[in-house]
Amino acid sequence: MGLGGCIILIAVGAILTFATDWDMQGVNLDLVGIIFMIVGLIGVATFSSIAKRRRVVVPPTSPVVDENGQQRGGYQGY
Repeated sequence: MGLGGCIILIAVGAILTFATDWDMQGVNLDLVGIIFMIVGLIGVATFSSIAKRRRVVVPPTSPVVDENGQQRGGYQGY
């Protein structure tokens, strides 16, 4: 489930909890909405932590020209 699915879960949960007054026998829609919102928040937290680990800094591979006009090759480590 991606970030969009998590946001949809939060929105549907909020609608079920705060915007409806339906009564179903045997089902508490307020509780179902709260569960959807919690699952959506857990999904957003998980997705953001995984996305944070995926960010990788790639050093430049093309030659770099410094202020003096001298050309250096790629990543120098500093």
